Amino acid sequence: MAEDDRGYPVEPNLLISFLFFNNERALFGLLTEIDGTEVHLRADQLLQSFSAVHPYVAFEGLTNDDNQQLLSVREAAEAWTDADLWNFAEMDGTSILINAEKAGISEEAAMLISLAVRGKIAESAIHPDQISALLPHLRKYGWPGETVSAMPIRVAFRLTEPELDSDNEWLLETVIFGERGAHWTPAVRKLNASAIDALPAKWKPYAAEVVMKQSEMASFLSSIDVEVGESFLSVPMSDPEVRNFIKDDLPLFQSFGYPVILPAWLKSVTESKIRVRTNAGVQSYKSATGLDEVLSFDWNFSLAGKNIDQETFRKLVDENREYIRSGDEWFHIDPLWLRKIRDLMDQADAGEWTVKDLLFQDVPEEIIPLEEDEEMDDPLFQFSMQQSLRGYMEMLSDKKGLPPAGVSKDLKTELRPYQEDGYNWLVFMRDNQFGACLADDMGLGKTVQLISYLLNIHSRSDTESPSLIVCPTSVLGNWQKEIERFAPTLSIHTHYGPTRAKDEQFITLIDQLKPDVVLTTYGTASQDGEMLAETEFASITLDEAQNIKNMQTKQSRVIRKLRGKHHIALTGTPIENRLSELWAIFDFIHKGYFGNFRNFTDDFIIPIERDDSEADKRKLRAKIRPFLLRRTKSDPDLQLNLPKKLEQNEYCPLTTEQAALYESFLDETKFKLQTLNGFEKKGLILKMLSRLKQLCNHPALFLKEPHTPAAEMLTRSSKLKRIVTMAAEIAGNQEQCIIFTQYIGMGQLIRHCLSELHGIDVPFLTGSMPKGQRDRLVEAFQEKEFPIFILSLKAGGTGLNLTGANHVLHADRWWNPAVENQATDRAYRIGQTKFVHVHKFVTIGTIEEKIDKMLVEKAALSADLIQSSQWLTELSDTELDDLLSFNN
Repeated sequence: MAEDDRGYPVEPNLLISFLFFNNERALFGLLTEIDGTEVHLRADQLLQSFSAVHPYVAFEGLTNDDNQQLLSVREAAEAWTDADLWNFAEMDGTSILINAEKAGISEEAAMLISLAVRGKIAESAIHPDQISALLPHLRKYGWPGETVSAMPIRVAFRLTEPELDSDNEWLLETVIFGERGAHWTPAVRKLNASAIDALPAKWKPYAAEVVMKQSEMASFLSSIDVEVGESFLSVPMSDPEVRNFIKDDLPLFQSFGYPVILPAWLKSVTESKIRVRTNAGVQSYKSATGLDEVLSFDWNFSLAGKNIDQETFRKLVDENREYIRSGDEWFHIDPLWLRKIRDLMDQADAGEWTVKDLLFQDVPEEIIPLEEDEEMDDPLFQFSMQQSLRGYMEMLSDKKGLPPAGVSKDLKTELRPYQEDGYNWLVFMRDNQFGACLADDMGLGKTVQLISYLLNIHSRSDTESPSLIVCPTSVLGNWQKEIERFAPTLSIHTHYGPTRAKDEQFITLIDQLKPDVVLTTYGTASQDGEMLAETEFASITLDEAQNIKNMQTKQSRVIRKLRGKHHIALTGTPIENRLSELWAIFDFIHKGYFGNFRNFTDDFIIPIERDDSEADKRKLRAKIRPFLLRRTKSDPDLQLNLPKKLEQNEYCPLTTEQAALYESFLDETKFKLQTLNGFEKKGLILKMLSRLKQLCNHPALFLKEPHTPAAEMLTRSSKLKRIVTMAAEIAGNQEQCIIFTQYIGMGQLIRHCLSELHGIDVPFLTGSMPKGQRDRLVEAFQEKEFPIFILSLKAGGTGLNLTGANHVLHADRWWNPAVENQATDRAYRIGQTKFVHVHKFVTIGTIEEKIDKMLVEKAALSADLIQSSQWLTELSDTELDDLLSFNN
């Protein structure tokens, strides 16, 4: 890109006109690639552009680095047009490199020239085997077709076919294009005369240049053995020689811009195609083992509408033919493409591909089934599948109709139909040794589907090692509670905390306990990764798998090295459009599927993110589809199976800091209670409960500390981290949520973290907010102007219509269930058309969990008994002792 001398950007098309002002062969840059304000040049185009000096335009660098690069470009451009340059060229395998020291140029200039040579060869029809033969030509004539001539005439070769019904041979001769395009050849009597004698008087001054150009072109003639002297070329050719000329020589002449005149009927040869059709099938369809069935293919070929047998096709490929004659017609075929198809046939007929390879697209793209909305105009290669195979493929792709795995009688809940489909799919993927990514929307029951799967595999006699679940610290307690609730027969070991067993202790403990499930956190797994990697687990599940999205972090690298017989990723966020995250997750669930990250970047990230390539998007979607199961709450098939409202507890552990403060405060309170009378005791209990609830939210609220950086605040409270993460995830899914809290400090803390960590500006409705502002915020939320709304329980618990939200988060528990329900009903009310998911955050082992259990028990009693929090002060001494105990 460039600026003019006044600092204004130079429009790309104008820049191209400056660079290609004398390059007719490049159509004066007409086909040059433009990207915004940038002009993209290959190295050879760059050198050509700077090999001639523009009469009115001068270039200089915008920076010192630019100037240094321009010096290298000019040096390389000058050398590029010097015939002596190629005397310092050397073969390196199938590449031509310039020896900078021998050529007397800089390494940078030599590198540019070598890149230019590589680019020129890549766009030419030169076969790698022919490159070494190109070097002598370069040394004598320079790069083919690059020399600029001031002659008003052009030298060409002409191939003339034999006259009909004659014994004459083909004729290859040199002709001259005149100024008006007429073809000139010497008279018969002057065929053996020197060019200077044979040429008309007006062209005699150009005789030496004409002879040189003819000699330059003739150096590429491999089909005939001929010596070119001072006279014009006129050589008879046999049919075999003509075939070789058309197959081997003609592509080189055309690549290098040397004009060749062919018979008129040969001009249409490139319009002819060989067409290949194949139909794939398998011998049998066993639902459990069908993926291992070997594909069988039948092959059909046609040329210009006429069928060709397989033997003839293979012969064409073996002879490396590019131009062939059938009857009275000539046809052009692409030998590289034919070789590719022949190799594909050999692989297919050797039984290298199974239904599994076809499903996961580990096959050449020619035989990948098209998506329904894809069309190919007039394809050269047509792939089809037998109807029975197509039906089987659709079953596997859609994950419906899979063999039932049988739900364990030990599962203490009933799976919804779509959950049973997900469970069957997880078991199917395990049995066929494929990783799986279960990416259902939040609230659709990924946890219970995984628990059903764990019951299945740990009821098998061949399962000897435990399954590992790695999750964020904030949901560790949730997993423990959910497994105990839905699968009490599964034994659990929690590998977490400063007193956890390590190294030999861990191995001994696992041997003794023989747990079915080991629960740990990402942080712990990262620290103990080397130790955990020594065990091959029955399965490894990553919950909130997006935690390994940054593949360069230690946490991601360590966790991707863990070993399990089956790897599963659970995530509630769509991963199809987060490409680096997608690679990291797939590197865990099915290692090697996408190769290394650099290959994935080249194959998908660059073409999709930079070029917005629809073809590559389709290809990527097709490749991840078999490994990914994602259902959303908006799916009409699922909506029928969902309740209008789902309430669930989100269990969070205390951090070490919170636990120490909690125990210390309990001891202090118990001592005070022993010294107080009945009335004073009730007051202290209520005050203590409020303080403990604040501590369960965050120690900074309990200690009355100011806010520190958000990332630091999250480390001190698993509950806060879980709330912030969940709210950001909801917003990221284009959904809305309302968050209720009793404490102004907690609302401000959540708001601070969402703003600083996720860039989400969250309003906080409190009792002090004027009615006008309050109404405007409610209206804006309903109009989807912002995704998250924080409300104090007293100010926002009644009188508001917030049906825009389909998630309700209760950050802290109110001891009066009716107050909580009224708050929930801000979203779950008439006018709500979406499924509402209510999340109640409970810290494990604390008063929050204990009171939650009491509320469940007392719900069966008289409603007015628990209409206020006063019932807490009426607890018996035994109940109070239990309430004031801490189960860490």
